[in-house]
Amino acid sequence: MKDYLFVYGTLAKEIAPREIAATVRRLKDLGQGFIVGRLYNVGEYPGAVLNGGPRDKIFGKIYQLPGDPAVLDRLDTYEGFDPAHPAESIFVRRRTSINRPDKTKVKGWVYKYNRDVSSLPRIENGQYAKVAARS
Repeated sequence: MKDYLFVYGTLAKEIAPREIAATVRRLKDLGQGFIVGRLYNVGEYPGAVLNGGPRDKIFGKIYQLPGDPAVLDRLDTYEGFDPAHPAESIFVRRRTSINRPDKTKVKGWVYKYNRDVSSLPRIENGQYAKVAARS
């Protein structure tokens, strides 16, 4: 069974930091997509919140994950997600519906921000600037 990952920030191949770049290169790029949610500027990276109305979109890329479970383990570590202690994790990996430009959808993983966003600036256009500048 194919497994997918939606990325909207530093996991994009174009800007992945050295510490995770080798893992990200193992992902198969399936093109652009979007999810329903709101994007916030956390500082060094963006944070996605998976609620909002149908007009609230986060734009990013869809990747197919390889069959190697170690890849998700490395991505979890990079994103600060501890499956044994999700409440304490910076990001939590969740399944969500990912929309494609051709109007089809796939179910896949996304890392949602797991902290309070009330004091963070919202990225109104749903695109993380570092990714958008290189696309």
